[in-house]
Amino acid sequence: MGELLDALNSADAGIAPEGPTDKSAAEKAAETIQSASRRVSDVIETGRQPGMPLDTLARLVRQAPLHSLAIAFLLGVAISRRR
Repeated sequence: MGELLDALNSADAGIAPEGPTDKSAAEKAAETIQSASRRVSDVIETGRQPGMPLDTLARLVRQAPLHSLAIAFLLGVAISRRR
């Protein structure tokens, strides 16, 4: 058993790089998610500026919250029935 362990350790030593390693897949995924969330956040902030669609929608929802809720519910039902 010791010989097998020694052979595996020596094989691993030949494969592992000695210098700095590249980023792991988890680190790359985390960076990608952070970048995407920053872009989405920027787009939302742009859409909330006065006169933009999100600003208009927010004002309409504040003026008539029950009507907006009913419309959102009906849109949800219509979309879910198509699938």
